[in-house]
Amino acid sequence: MYFECINCNTCVDADITMSVCADCSYPLTISHKGNLASQSASPTVTLGEGGTKVIHLSKVAKLVGISKIYAKLENCNPTGSFKDRGSAALISAIKSAGIKSIVEDSSGNAGASVAAYSAATGIEAHIFVPENAPKAKIDQILVYGATVHKIPGPRDNAEKQAKQFVVEKQLFYASHNISPYFLDGTKSFGREVVGEFGVEIPDHIIIPVGNGSLLISTYLVLKELWLSGHLAKLPKLYAIQSDAIKPIVRELNGIEWRFNPNKTTSADGIASTNPPRIKQIIQAIKESKGDSISVTEDSIKRYRKILAQSEGIFMEPTSAVAFAGLETLVKNETIDARESVLIPITGSGLKSTTPI
Repeated sequence: MYFECINCNTCVDADITMSVCADCSYPLTISHKGNLASQSASPTVTLGEGGTKVIHLSKVAKLVGISKIYAKLENCNPTGSFKDRGSAALISAIKSAGIKSIVEDSSGNAGASVAAYSAATGIEAHIFVPENAPKAKIDQILVYGATVHKIPGPRDNAEKQAKQFVVEKQLFYASHNISPYFLDGTKSFGREVVGEFGVEIPDHIIIPVGNGSLLISTYLVLKELWLSGHLAKLPKLYAIQSDAIKPIVRELNGIEWRFNPNKTTSADGIASTNPPRIKQIIQAIKESKGDSISVTEDSIKRYRKILAQSEGIFMEPTSAVAFAGLETLVKNETIDARESVLIPITGSGLKSTTPI
């Protein structure tokens, strides 16, 4: 196992103290010598994450006008989001290194997840969050015994303050956004998708994207299995964002967009204005022949209600972003009505205080 920088092609030995490339400062990615991307090491710290069910959403498929929609219930992970996959790998590496105190910044889900896995290993955790993060997410972080630092302003301010705190207190920065271990841990999602569907893997995978760990890791797994002949096709990957915060849509499609602090989104889980791995996100979209689009707040709210009242799935607004995006992709004929789609339910509705 070694670290690789996809920005400048530098390769270095894996080291828990390194998260970004020493030459260009781009976040590093784990590569496994002689192994497929699908064969990441199992975490030594686990709360039973992964193994989430896939179900067929027949009512929503009929409503949208498409053959098959599958949902993978990532909301059923231990702390209620897919972030547990990454946290298991990250905290396992931190524990092995003997690190006793860490700092993380998050919009909420990753913070709760890192706090839970830290609690399970006796690691002290400082979690920096936007002061307007959902109360349910902040309360969840506190329940695990972590110290919460509420930071005024947009999501990126929490990151800045966390980094400053790391320098001042000389603590370990366990950022899920740049950690190679966290990204590697989320590859288990892609492995499970392949195990579930095999050669019948869906034509399209639609993901709500902020910093992009789930989209990137899914792409890395599927691409390597496709190139090695284990998959007959590479599903098209889509990064869906909100109209209020859409740096990926801007970067991919060359549209005009500038962050406006007066325009907020209920999809707080993807409210990142400057995703550090944006080059990998764009690469995954382009090479899979996917796309990135944004959706309105009204459509996010509408699909959150539709999923709850027609399929019995209560999800946070961030998850509803993907379904709103699917509707647009079908309407503009990017996705054919005869094709199949997979959408992860990235987070539980119990994490959000936003009314339906």
